[in-house]
Amino acid sequence: MAGHKLAGPQRLSGGHDPIPAFDVRLDEADVEAVAETLRSGWLTMGPRIEAFEAEFARHLGVQHAVATSSATAALHLAYLAAGVGPGDEVIVPSITFVATAAAARYCGARPVLAEVLGQHDLSIDPEDAAARIGPRTKALCAVHYAGYAAPIAALREICEAHGVALIEDAAHSPSATVPGEERKLGTLGLAGAFSFFSNKIISCGEGGLLATADDEVAAFARSRRSHAMTTGTWDRHRGHALGYDVIDTGFNYRMDEPRAALLSARLPRLEADIAERRRLTHRYRALLGEVAGVSLPYSNEQVDASSCYVMAATVDEPELRDPLRRVLSERFGVQTTVLYPSIAQFSAYSGDSQEPLPLCERVARSQITLPLYPHLGEERLERVVHAVSAALDELGRGAGSG
Repeated sequence: MAGHKLAGPQRLSGGHDPIPAFDVRLDEADVEAVAETLRSGWLTMGPRIEAFEAEFARHLGVQHAVATSSATAALHLAYLAAGVGPGDEVIVPSITFVATAAAARYCGARPVLAEVLGQHDLSIDPEDAAARIGPRTKALCAVHYAGYAAPIAALREICEAHGVALIEDAAHSPSATVPGEERKLGTLGLAGAFSFFSNKIISCGEGGLLATADDEVAAFARSRRSHAMTTGTWDRHRGHALGYDVIDTGFNYRMDEPRAALLSARLPRLEADIAERRRLTHRYRALLGEVAGVSLPYSNEQVDASSCYVMAATVDEPELRDPLRRVLSERFGVQTTVLYPSIAQFSAYSGDSQEPLPLCERVARSQITLPLYPHLGEERLERVVHAVSAALDELGRGAGSG
């Protein structure tokens, strides 16, 4: 069937289309699923939410999946369910999206920023995280950056030894595993938070999900996502309840029916999409491995277990990163992004690291994210690699410069 996508930028003078960093393509069945929901007349949380939650729980192999308005909301609920409150601390890596830290602040807690392992692996460093655990630490968040597993066994051991809850930020990881294992990321701690934001591997525009094997955590999340009401609008609509009580301060963290319908329509293609992402990532790694001046985190074995959300690389000379991005955009029409600035460098979070984070700071200055999505194709991938090599040549650090 014909795909649906937004109109892109105009062609370059050489006849090539610009290559975006992210691109979303929907099938007719996706559009029809949303249209059917709109025709139904029931748009807020209801049967399609329930169906998607059941489908995604089966996909993850976990007992409970609780759909939310965003991954940020899921993280907030996960921290609250772990007992995080005013005056507490949550350890998070400084290389992550700011929501990982912001959700701790929503609880009245302080995010404690930790180092990553380095340019070879952008996961939180277990030793550094352990050193930052104090009497107020209630949770530690493992971010599975780009869909690659954080060192979850070491982190879980640390959390168990200190009586700290392990929360997983699995926003990038809807079907990833630890290499050599079968259990999916986001199901290995007390709770995992997933994102369905527009540029994610499976997306619906805005949306998230909390996954957990803990019955109490699931019940807490289901209640607090909808104002802590004892019954929902769908139950009252069907006559299953005449009223409701409010048992605590809750939130409006509900997903709506059109988004759930879109996710259910797209979910059957998820594994095939990730398989293509892995194939393209291996191709990138083979070609970029011949380009001097660029280094690649992770290993081929890790690729095979990853959801390959983004194609991350680092520039060996950080001062060339921003000029490289400009040349790629202006001369070659290749869009890039940076995932992520170090949270410690943001004005609002500059006081949340007790000491300098040199590895995070270097990663933040050198990381570049190249285009990656299932329909990227070989020709455009090779254009990206050629553009990177040519741009580094122009900047004085191209292939063969040593």
